[in-house]
Parts: sequence; structure tokens; C-alpha cells
Amino acid sequence: MNYQDKTILIVEDEPALASVLCEYFIQSGFQTHIIDNGLEVIDWVKNYQPDLLILDLMLPGRNGLDIYRELRTFSQVPVVMATARIDEIDRLLGLELGADDYICKPYSPREVVIRVKNILRRSKEGNGTLQGYAGLQIDEQKMMASLNQQTIILTPAEFRLLSVFNKHPEQVFSREQLMTQIYSDGRIVTDRTIDSHIKNLRKKMQDVAPESECIKSIYGIGYKLTL
Repeated sequence: MNYQDKTILIVEDEPALASVLCEYFIQSGFQTHIIDNGLEVIDWVKNYQPDLLILDLMLPGRNGLDIYRELRTFSQVPVVMATARIDEIDRLLGLELGADDYICKPYSPREVVIRVKNILRRSKEGNGTLQGYAGLQIDEQKMMASLNQQTIILTPAEFRLLSVFNKHPEQVFSREQLMTQIYSDGRIVTDRTIDSHIKNLRKKMQDVAPESECIKSIYGIGYKLTL
């Protein structure tokens, strides 16, 4: 994949850390921009539409949690959320934010770049529109989904899950299988992460089709799409 047309927005108020991370992305062919104040993020994203955000949780002006929630009201840009405390990652997963990845400081800039490349690569996989199961349509090139002709606003992780289910309706997937499908870089992901994504995806689908169970839990095994 050519990354020269990809812009990474680094939202980080530690100048040294932001500078090092920026340099690693530039060496990998990316364009970058750094913002160190939470109040500036939303307007910049609206004006310049970056391809991915590295979003620190603790920022002057406005915290990353609030920024992420507002982002999701108008954009599905991938977000990697950064925190200085590993227990914060558990809290964020408990809040079911659905960010594409979480990293804990101090982190390896090289590893962050690899994770970002994997996220962007997954975002571009596939092309064309898949005629969905029972009114579900998925455009993998545009990363858009609709159910009963109503658009469903999904995070990239939720979209990848739905795409997997859509290709294999009624097939039961274990959590481990789903982890492999949406996180192909071999990272360690807990069952709780998958459960959080599933819960969010199920709610969004039921908002459109309340009469349907949509994604069914199979006790002791995993999940399947059953519209």
C-alpha cells in the first residue's frame, strides 16, 4: 500500500513523544500533523479529513474521551487511543467506545506504525458491494453498511465484524476466530474486546431493525448472524 497520500493526525501534548512518533511515520511515507490541545481536534478533522488519529486520552483543553465521542457523530476515521495507564484500557473497553486500537505509554513508535499500517490495510481490503443477508448491504470499498435501506454508522472494527458475519450467515464464530478476522497482526486481544464490539454492533443493527435478533449469542461457543 502506498502511504504517501495518507495523513496521520497525532494528538499528543508531550512534544518529545509527538516528535518521535511523527518522525517514524514520515520515515514510513506518511504525512503527519501534530495537535497538542484537545480543543483544536474536531475542527481540524472536519477541515482536513485525516486517514487516522493517534488520540491521547489526557489532553489540555478537552480530553480524548469527549473528542472521540464527538468524532463518531460525524466521522468513521480510524482512531488509536493512547493512555499512560494500562488499567485505563480496561476502563475504555468497559465504556464500549469501539476504538480501533489502544496503546499504553511508553510505547514503541515502530510498533505503533505497524499497527496503523494494519488498520489502514484492513480498511481497504475488499471492493464492491456485497448484497447482504436479509436486507443487509455492505460496500467494503467505501466501508459503508445499510440494513433495510437505512445506513448504519459503524466503527472500522464493527464494520469488519459485520463483513465477516455477512459473508457467512448462520455460521457460528468463536471469539478467537473473530479476533483473528479483525486483528490480523497477532496482537493479544481479550474476549472482552470482542464482546464490546459485538454489543455495540448488535445495538446499532437493532436500532434499524428492532424486530430482529440480528447477532445471536451461542452459549459457550460465540456468535452468528441470524437476520
